[in-house]
Amino acid sequence: MGDFITTASTSALPKYDVLIVGAGIAGSSLAHALANLPPRSSQSPLRIALLERSLAEPDRIVGELLQPSGRASLAKLGLESCTEGIDAAPVHGYCVCESQLGGDDVGKKPRTVHIPYNNSDKGRSFHHGKFIMALRAKALEAKNVDVVEATVNTLIECNDTGSVIGVKATRAGGEQMEVYAELVVIADGCFSNFRSKVMGKAGAKATTKSYFVGAVLEDAELPIPDHGTVVLTKGYGPVLFYRIGERDTRMLVDVKAPLPSDLSAHILQNVLPQMPPSLHQSMHAALSTQRLRRMPNSFLPPVKQGTSQTKEGVLLLGDAWNMRHPLTGGGMTVALNDVVMVRDMISEVHDLSDWREVRDVLHRWHWARKPLASTINILSVALYDLFEADDENLAVLREGCFKYFERGGECVSGPVAILSGMAPSPWLLFTHFFSVAFYSIWVLFTHARLVPGGEKPMYAVPTVDMYPELAVKSVRVFYTACVVFLPLIWSEIRWWAPASAE
Repeated sequence: MGDFITTASTSALPKYDVLIVGAGIAGSSLAHALANLPPRSSQSPLRIALLERSLAEPDRIVGELLQPSGRASLAKLGLESCTEGIDAAPVHGYCVCESQLGGDDVGKKPRTVHIPYNNSDKGRSFHHGKFIMALRAKALEAKNVDVVEATVNTLIECNDTGSVIGVKATRAGGEQMEVYAELVVIADGCFSNFRSKVMGKAGAKATTKSYFVGAVLEDAELPIPDHGTVVLTKGYGPVLFYRIGERDTRMLVDVKAPLPSDLSAHILQNVLPQMPPSLHQSMHAALSTQRLRRMPNSFLPPVKQGTSQTKEGVLLLGDAWNMRHPLTGGGMTVALNDVVMVRDMISEVHDLSDWREVRDVLHRWHWARKPLASTINILSVALYDLFEADDENLAVLREGCFKYFERGGECVSGPVAILSGMAPSPWLLFTHFFSVAFYSIWVLFTHARLVPGGEKPMYAVPTVDMYPELAVKSVRVFYTACVVFLPLIWSEIRWWAPASAE
């Protein structure tokens, strides 16, 4: 079993093959993966150092839902047992619900659409901390992994080349230490302290549109058991529910910045009345007894690493490098897929201190991950823009998306295959997104809509005399769809290094 170093002096620490900063999803799984690689020719197995600020069980409100593709990556890494024995709940798909304020005054009941995973695909949801501890335990099982509880302060650079050769860190007791390695991996999460240092001027900046405010509901009754539930509210962002234990259900409320001073009051007054009645009691109990947690919903496009503008000897992994909106629960799926690819490509490197070899790995990895990572990244933000629908044109697209799902068949199986990561295809995503856009326009012309005026609002199908106005509106709707989707495509393809930077 690997060592959990607690009191060793700086001189007692050997030079490692790989040093990983951050024992979260990406860091812990990579430590296990690299430690269990077959020895390279006549060389010994890789020596791994895994540094983490605190090895106590973390308490976070994200990183709790693992899509089917993420489970497949866990299996490839030999980590599928990490979702066992932690009170994990099965996830069989999604349920999208309309706000309870949706049209009751004209006799319309709120709509619900069922979006099951295809075939035997199944996800898992769990308490984040329990899953992290299971991953760390697997990393510790390897004899060639040393786990060090210490806060990394700075990167150590070679005086001659400027490449990163190690880190300076501080233990809990204040002891200073230096750890050296042929390759340093930074996996310290969304609030990375080293992102800008590694990427330099080439780095992108994370953007935050809103926050998820989280609580745990006890004995909540979801509209469809063992399904993630998304409630589309009127005037506010979407609300997510998914079970993370036998009795626990995670609630995530999307709240735009700037945040209200009293989050509980905001949710009670504006959000709770729009939720399915079966959730009201458990929501009231949670909001009156728990401290609400919040996390920024950030988007950070993946900038190519290993160029002349980025640091040598080090690479970024996980949320330290690439983030997407957590609405679709795709973060762990992307991270674990990245770990699988990095493990396989590093196994081909003969000398980890040879930056030319490592740089080739970073180039191949950057493009090999695109089908899955780009699909999930783009979907997460595009779907959020549709679901939060803060203007009239987005509202038309949201209505079209709901009705598109109601058609069933390929209109459900295709999008859910993309969402689950089982169909990693930006082109398939493009096809379905613009199918929704054109279907939304067709719905605009052919379906009944609320007509204001009179003593009581009523629904009516548009008449021919309304077509010119609707034609103009349809152009605006299609333009809005392009404004939502095309910049996201560009964010995924623009971050290559020009020839002069290689």
